Amino acid sequence: MDVTPHRHAEGKGLDSEGHLRREGSLALVPDAFRPVVAAVRHRLPVAFGARMTGAYLYGSIPRGTARVGRSDLDLLLALDGEPTEADREGARDLGERLDAEFPQIDGVGTLLYSRGRLLSDLETYDLGWFVACLCTPLLGEDLTPRLPRYRPDSRLARETNGDLALILPRWRTRVAEATTEDARRGLVRGVSRHLVRTGFTLVMPRWNGWTSDLGEMAEAFAAYYPERAVQMRAAAVRGYEPNDDPAVLRSYVDDLGPWLAGEYARVHGIKAPRP
Repeated sequence: MDVTPHRHAEGKGLDSEGHLRREGSLALVPDAFRPVVAAVRHRLPVAFGARMTGAYLYGSIPRGTARVGRSDLDLLLALDGEPTEADREGARDLGERLDAEFPQIDGVGTLLYSRGRLLSDLETYDLGWFVACLCTPLLGEDLTPRLPRYRPDSRLARETNGDLALILPRWRTRVAEATTEDARRGLVRGVSRHLVRTGFTLVMPRWNGWTSDLGEMAEAFAAYYPERAVQMRAAAVRGYEPNDDPAVLRSYVDDLGPWLAGEYARVHGIKAPRP
């Protein structure tokens, strides 16, 4: 698709004042996925009780782009206190049961964070932005009124994806340990998506907008880095339709990833260290 860097702001995920609009809505959930969302709404309070202060959907289901049998269910839970192993086990158990019961989803991923961390100064332009702009409220308190309004600027770029250099060593270890086709395919999908999103946020301030569509992200990146356009477009395709080619993973951790980490640091700087 052809994406130019000069479209009207409101057509690029921004409101009339240039702030990022929240993407997704319960009204956009496709009909096929509504029973899943209803089950989640009922079962989360049973599983977590008062420990859960809020729950959100994110990803393709609340954006209305989910594909039956291909898309996963993505959840973020705000907890009253740091997540415990019991919390994580409860989330895994709930996810496994939902995945087994509803064939329209392909897996469940649940992020667990304390309410305090989501509202902390350190996370304002990373997890806070994620909640305010990419998550759809499902249950309990919505933290958005306690967070600032966001613009697609260099600070947001730095704090969301300015840690790629720290992630690359972990990817290399996982690539070396991925000995099955399924393991490699899962890595190709995840790493492809991460690289495309990082490439997009690299150019986000110049493109002046937001999108969660991998193809559109790759085209926005290509407008500014044509010499890397072929690689990024291919990564966007693999983010939706992954293969299990070890050469693809090696190219990510030995070429595209290191280049992107270096360019990101040059343009936006390094993400603030986490404890």
